[in-house]
Amino acid sequence: MDKHEVTGGAKQAGGAIKEAAGKAVGNDRLQAEGAIDKTEGKAEKNYGKVKDAVKDRLD
Repeated sequence: MDKHEVTGGAKQAGGAIKEAAGKAVGNDRLQAEGAIDKTEGKAEKNYGKVKDAVKDRLD
């Protein structure tokens, strides 16, 4: 497992929490920031998966 998978997963989870908190309190900015963090985390996690797959193919 690549470190990007771990950090991306953590950022994705944190973003989901932030987004839910923003929605719960009616803070559109916090909700939007959470959605952005969640998307960035998902992208980083997927990058880590691809990086692992390429490494496995080269080995």
